[in-house]
Amino acid sequence: MEKRNYIAAGYAVDSKLPDLTGEDLQKLTHLNVAFGHVRNDEIVTGHLQHTNQLWRIKQEHPGLTLILSVGGWSAGGFSEAASTEAGRAAMADSALRVLNDYPFDGIDLDWEYPCYGEAGIASSPDDKRNFTLLLKALREALDRKGAQDGRHYLLTIAAGADQYYIDGTEMEQVQQYLDFVQLMTYDMRGGFQILTGHHTNLYTPTGDLFRISTDASVNLFIRAGVPKEKIVIGAAFYSRMWNQVPNRDNGLHQMAGSTGGYGPDFTALAAEYINKNNYVRYWDDEAKAPYLFNGSSFISYEDERSIQHKCDYVKSRKLAGVMFWEYSCDKTHRLLDAMYQGLKE
Repeated sequence: MEKRNYIAAGYAVDSKLPDLTGEDLQKLTHLNVAFGHVRNDEIVTGHLQHTNQLWRIKQEHPGLTLILSVGGWSAGGFSEAASTEAGRAAMADSALRVLNDYPFDGIDLDWEYPCYGEAGIASSPDDKRNFTLLLKALREALDRKGAQDGRHYLLTIAAGADQYYIDGTEMEQVQQYLDFVQLMTYDMRGGFQILTGHHTNLYTPTGDLFRISTDASVNLFIRAGVPKEKIVIGAAFYSRMWNQVPNRDNGLHQMAGSTGGYGPDFTALAAEYINKNNYVRYWDDEAKAPYLFNGSSFISYEDERSIQHKCDYVKSRKLAGVMFWEYSCDKTHRLLDAMYQGLKE
């Protein structure tokens, strides 16, 4: 059997860069530093406080690929920059400045989301075409610099997991400019829904009105023209929590009195929630996902077992790898280790 080198990627917010341990960094192939922003058609990094850490990380871990992730939820500027040829060129030029100023190996665009303004950002139906043109401009600029430097610079995106993202983009054309696509297969249910359920499940379980899952998302993107070997699936180091949940079926697939807002991160879950303080851990074997219920509050989360299933899935489907959001959410280091062990051949 051929040996594959799977991507083990993690997002870390700038403020947590000093906390990255050498042992953890050795378990990653790619580190996405969050977030650069788009201002006046250019990628800016002046707000980042710990970029000095990048040089140390790169020196100590020369094999680790460092990527600047640009955007995030509620981070705008994309629609405006992508809307004109001049704007796209300015953004591409600014990407080159980032690569000159810091030891980054590439750029990750996290536009949430082309054609949609729900996050309070500018949007337009033209985003669909302009997103493709923006990535083309970035790819060409990175390739020009790469030719001068004798190397390849990466261009990736973080993509919303469901049909809306496919509808707002031209993934068949977009993918040709990208090294890989990171599917945000988390928050697949939560802040928009009062129906409890899994937010980062591998499969869709029987009886769930919402059909999205990691597997469903992968199939959507493959059908949309993304080669499976360019697909990285997402894992969540934090939870989603619903309150005022009816005490039926251990709280699963119930109409709650709240939407599924952000719940405790894995550090807190391990310390205070998993089979503690009246919270009972359950395992949904169809979804390959754990959850907690105390009779009135329902928590969807990721653990070592669900991550192992995701790693096995990546191998069986011959996908590119797994990424997670976000490093500081797991101070037990258990989830990253599960990912590392799960992706080893």
